[in-house]
Amino acid sequence: MKLFDNLEKKYCADNSSALESQRLAHFIASAPIVFQVSRLMVKFGILELIQKNKQGVDIPTIAKEIHLSVYAVKILLEASLSIGTVYLDGDNFRLTKTGWFLLNDKMVKANMNFNHDVNYLGMFSLEESLKNGKPEGLKVFGNWPTIYEGLSSLPEQVQKSWFGFDHFYSDNSFDEALQIVFGSGKVKTLLDVGGNTGRWAKRCVEYDEKVEVTIMDLPQQIEMMRKNLSGTQGAGRIHGHGANLLDASVPFPKRFDAIWMSQFLDCFSEEEITSILTRASQSMDCEATLYIMETFWDRQKYETAAFDLTMTSVYFTALANGNSKMYHTDDMTHCVERAGLKVTAIHDGIGLGHSIMECKIA
Repeated sequence: MKLFDNLEKKYCADNSSALESQRLAHFIASAPIVFQVSRLMVKFGILELIQKNKQGVDIPTIAKEIHLSVYAVKILLEASLSIGTVYLDGDNFRLTKTGWFLLNDKMVKANMNFNHDVNYLGMFSLEESLKNGKPEGLKVFGNWPTIYEGLSSLPEQVQKSWFGFDHFYSDNSFDEALQIVFGSGKVKTLLDVGGNTGRWAKRCVEYDEKVEVTIMDLPQQIEMMRKNLSGTQGAGRIHGHGANLLDASVPFPKRFDAIWMSQFLDCFSEEEITSILTRASQSMDCEATLYIMETFWDRQKYETAAFDLTMTSVYFTALANGNSKMYHTDDMTHCVERAGLKVTAIHDGIGLGHSIMECKIA
């Protein structure tokens, strides 16, 4: 298995000491508690209060300021000492570097909200999901075959965290992606497959006033997209094409200069991806280009990003659909080639760790 060099150094050897390894094993065993304590340190404003006071804050002051009992504050702070988000300076607690990132890193915030609101309860059924190949954890929210059918019906806070997570990663890649897709000036019609709420389509029509975008997605997603984009600039050049992409008999519409799939194919198994790409290739002529934007875990510049992505794979197993993941480049390339296409270029380092595959008819 080929990895970027920085990941190979981390994942192809065991360089930890016995004590470090033991400590990590205990950390893992208590991980659900670590998560909830840390989340509440943020939610209750304890970390923020400590950050504002450069000399640190003692327990009575914290209890008074955030309106919790001294007992509750002691529980959270003593646990946080062991977790490593705060440290002691006499009787005062001060923020560690880890605590600073927990409080201020926008990616950490998106991940934490996503894991608490979307994943936490459903992860109890991970074992069942792995054995059955179904998102058994999704039943905490409803009886849908995948989370996508139920997305518009999820509780408001769950929707907010789901879209916050999805948009945080995609939005940071859009500026560079627009240049790659439209920089030549040749793309005037684009099929956005799995276009969700239409954020990419909106950016496309704003970028080029001559571009027409058609979003191909589930009918309920198309309706959500129309409501979301109603009255916005260029909305008249954004069209909907409702379809169940898991139905292998559903063809792709033809005569598009480009087909765009962003953070979409990771929602499907390799067999389903091959089916989708095969139908896409059947709709393309030799001039058309298929763009696949994904966060391939093996192509990450920083190991922390690879960690986040492999953890996100577990969400797909337990809650999203039971059979997809964040893919290795080789797995996606194999699906592309089986569909009668070829990868002609890969652009790395897009936004927060995205890569864009350009594909043509083989």
